[in-house]
Amino acid sequence: MAEIYNNIKTIVEQIPEQVKLVAVSKTKPIECIEDAYDGGYRIFGENKVQELRQKYETLPKDIEWHMIGHLQTNKVKYIADFVHLIHGVDSLKLLKEINKQAKKFDRKISCLLQFHIAEEQTKFGFDINEVLEMLNSDAYKLLENIQICGVMGMATNTSDESQIRKEFLSLKDVFKELKESFFSNSPEFAEISMGMSGDYKLAIDCGSTMIRVGSTIFGKRNYSI
Repeated sequence: MAEIYNNIKTIVEQIPEQVKLVAVSKTKPIECIEDAYDGGYRIFGENKVQELRQKYETLPKDIEWHMIGHLQTNKVKYIADFVHLIHGVDSLKLLKEINKQAKKFDRKISCLLQFHIAEEQTKFGFDINEVLEMLNSDAYKLLENIQICGVMGMATNTSDESQIRKEFLSLKDVFKELKESFFSNSPEFAEISMGMSGDYKLAIDCGSTMIRVGSTIFGKRNYSI
């Protein structure tokens, strides 16, 4: 089991100091996270609300939990009291619900705006015009219990490295545009979450500040369970 922490250590030693590694523990048992935790790691990502809640309740409370999957508005209430960062915000409706639930716990929840950068239609996310309209809206300006910390995106699942690079660079361009136009006075707006097990090195080359790595750390997943 020590192999899991060693895998994390290897990645952390290889990536730039300013890049944060989110160890994606979805579908993996508590014991796997405990191994990484015992080695000193504290940053984990889950993509299902029920699984995230269960692991939060079972594991030590100093873990920094990231919600990296598609989040439905009716599920926000189950993670609002503890989630550190929500990566996949893809609508104003969802932001409003996060704000509403955060208010109940007197929290300001950190969020990333998810952009659709891939060619695949199955991926969720905003396009830039939708976000510009949202950020200029009165409804957005009323949200006092959310903190937009940056952007997130997933590249097309392809072996074409030039296409993946193009998609990652497009997300970096979006980040720069939003930073200059809306968040120039917000030091919190600093994150570009892109890159997974198969492409995180390329993502870092393209400006990623946060990578989401699962199978390289924990091994292949069994989705039949």
